[in-house]
Amino acid sequence: MIETTTVRVRAFALLREALGAAEVTVTLPAGADVAALLARLAEDYPGAKLQERRFTTAVNRSYAPPETILANGDEVALIPPVSGGSAKLFEIVDRPITLDEVATRVAAPENGAITLFAGTVRGMTRDLPGRAGDVVTDYLEYEAYAEMAEASLAGIAGEAMARWPAIRAVSIVHRVGRLEIGDISIVIAVAAAHRQDTFDACHTIIDRVKQIAPIWKREVGPDGASWVEGE
Repeated sequence: MIETTTVRVRAFALLREALGAAEVTVTLPAGADVAALLARLAEDYPGAKLQERRFTTAVNRSYAPPETILANGDEVALIPPVSGGSAKLFEIVDRPITLDEVATRVAAPENGAITLFAGTVRGMTRDLPGRAGDVVTDYLEYEAYAEMAEASLAGIAGEAMARWPAIRAVSIVHRVGRLEIGDISIVIAVAAAHRQDTFDACHTIIDRVKQIAPIWKREVGPDGASWVEGE
């Protein structure tokens, strides 16, 4: 029977400097959770003052709350707030979004690359599973559980920064309400010193938004209206 759990802890930016290392190995009792790990780190590195700092945690590159149980060999990332000034980085809005607006949220002197993804409302969709012929859309209606959705967006950004440590900042803004054909529904901005990894990060982030963010889409067209459900 395994009586201990050994995990690899990675820290970034200010947390890396506070701990004095980019990576440490910690052994805990079997069945320990993220909260227990953070308590151990606070004990082992009192000078880091982890209790006074704001950060999120990711386990194996996925956002993880404190009650997440750790397994032997897990990678745990400590992710401080991303850069980008005072603007809100993760937001649900009921107004038009622009690319420039979201890019500005992650702009900084040290960021030499900003990659943007924009999702727009299309008027025709082809080859939908279970639906014959082209599907014509007149407009879309988006609805969100805003507070939870914004937390989900922040968690998704944390996953991306844990997977691609060179990324310095992420912003995700999603619009709700009625959107006409051509309107922008979501903008994702990923910033880093160089462009490497930023394209892959954008791709992964939009996939994760569609998978876990509590945001719903109602499609309205000539044949009526229906809520669109993911797989």
